[in-house]
Amino acid sequence: MVAIADMHTLKQVALHQNSSSGFLVMLLCVCTEIVHEDVKMGSDGESDQASATSSEGVHSPVRVRLRNNPGRKISTEDINKRLSLPADIRLPDGYLEKFCLNSPLFDKPLSRRLRRVSLSEIGFGKLETYVKLDKLGEGTYATVYKGRSKLTDNLVALKEIRLEHEEGAPCTAIREVSLLKDLKHANIVTLHDIIHTQKSLTLVFEYLDKDLKQYLDDCGNCIHMHNVKLFLFQLLRGLNYCHCRKVLHRDLKPQNLLINDRGELKLADFGLARAKSIPTKTYSNEVVTLWYRPPDILLGCTDYSTQIDMWGVGCIFYEMSTGRPLFPGSTVEEELHFIFKLLGTPNESTWPGITSNEEFISYNYPRYRADCLQNHTPRLDNEGVELLSKLLQFEGRKRISAEEAMKCPYFHTLGHRVTTLPDTTSIFALQDIQLEKEPGNRTSSLSDSGKFLCLP
Repeated sequence: MVAIADMHTLKQVALHQNSSSGFLVMLLCVCTEIVHEDVKMGSDGESDQASATSSEGVHSPVRVRLRNNPGRKISTEDINKRLSLPADIRLPDGYLEKFCLNSPLFDKPLSRRLRRVSLSEIGFGKLETYVKLDKLGEGTYATVYKGRSKLTDNLVALKEIRLEHEEGAPCTAIREVSLLKDLKHANIVTLHDIIHTQKSLTLVFEYLDKDLKQYLDDCGNCIHMHNVKLFLFQLLRGLNYCHCRKVLHRDLKPQNLLINDRGELKLADFGLARAKSIPTKTYSNEVVTLWYRPPDILLGCTDYSTQIDMWGVGCIFYEMSTGRPLFPGSTVEEELHFIFKLLGTPNESTWPGITSNEEFISYNYPRYRADCLQNHTPRLDNEGVELLSKLLQFEGRKRISAEEAMKCPYFHTLGHRVTTLPDTTSIFALQDIQLEKEPGNRTSSLSDSGKFLCLP
């Protein structure tokens, strides 16, 4: 459950940007209000059910006179529902009494302005609400800490992004927030809060114990094949949710797939993600870590859609099944060489138009014949190999979609109910879905080490 005080925070961050950069325009257009309520909106963008105070200032709900039914007793659960708060949140001492005495009419819509102030009074949007425990990693623009929320006592991951006076917030941070605020799914990492100060922008995420790369390492690069199937299905499930909303992740790799001790896998690091719905003729081809980048993108294609992610899914599927990366190239030329050596050097019959591609011509690759995938994936059954083949297609339009992949025979052993769950429900809510113990696991528990986001 997301409880973010307001996108006003992000608009403030945008003001740090150089006006010529276009970041401000992008942010104000893309970053709409976090909470979508079914209310009639006034001309000022607020609900018609406004507070009794002037619209010129932001006033606390606690200053509004009592208009609730005196016989109605408001509970913590009522407030949680009204403000879209997590069920396990701890309200500050005295907050419930103040809310009961001074809140606007409880059964009427709450304006966004009043909701923002209410969340701030509870503790959202404030650094002091979170306690830093351990430093997990540091990158060019950000540092990630393991922390604890004073509101829920749960562990969180604090991604602290440094704001440069001249440059402002990195575009990757703005892009990540603007997309994640609208993605509510059991297999997508949850963004809990945003904290903006003069020197930093802190994103508060749910904490997960490790990423898929660490999981592989701890298993001695040999994951139980049942767990491979569970992880792959969850990856496809989260990705299908994104693709249905025209969001491309564009940076799938084991380090960006987080796993908790229950076995729940979640997509993270949306810094390179893009909303396909934003009108544009072309996208950058400088996306996706080299080992997981599809051949059409490697050869310069900038007109792509959701299929860009499906090649990476195939590479990750192979890596989970074999314990080694599929195409570990160090340059674009070497990456393509590894791909063609396994799948065969393309020609006009296998990839129409490829012989006219200038980059392909310049590399002058040997004419390899396609090898059998089964020879390289001995632990995969025939249905698994068939799915892998459908993912590893040269042309994006020929790759299987996430939705179609979830319906493949490879997943039939998981049962039908796993495909009918609500978006926010984990597959582990089903009693017959359980993670198998990893025989080669070198740690006693997933929680022995912590990991969160790949740093920019």
